[in-house]
Amino acid sequence: MNPLRFYKCLADGTRLRSVLLIAREGELCVCELMEALGESQPKISRHLAQLRECGLVCDRRQGQWVFYRLAPQLPEWAAAVLQQTLAGDEAFLSEPLQRLEDMANRPERCSGNC
Repeated sequence: MNPLRFYKCLADGTRLRSVLLIAREGELCVCELMEALGESQPKISRHLAQLRECGLVCDRRQGQWVFYRLAPQLPEWAAAVLQQTLAGDEAFLSEPLQRLEDMANRPERCSGNC
């Protein structure tokens, strides 16, 4: 992954918040991102598809759920940028994290790889 593609992929607020939430939580499904970001399923799914095409996230299916996590092949520099962004501005995700915390009936996870 080159830096230009990385930053272009994160130039949209929904994609940036999605990937940061995934980086922070380790793994999230579409319904959790919908709740956290207050967006529709088609919009979240479209942005996740773009993140997957860019090589930032991968997914795994567990029953009816599709869970997303950071792609294991993400370069160290890219993962470091995401971690620095998380650490540098906690307020950027405070509302989505609160909505995620308040979400009832979050899906159960089993261990699995992308």
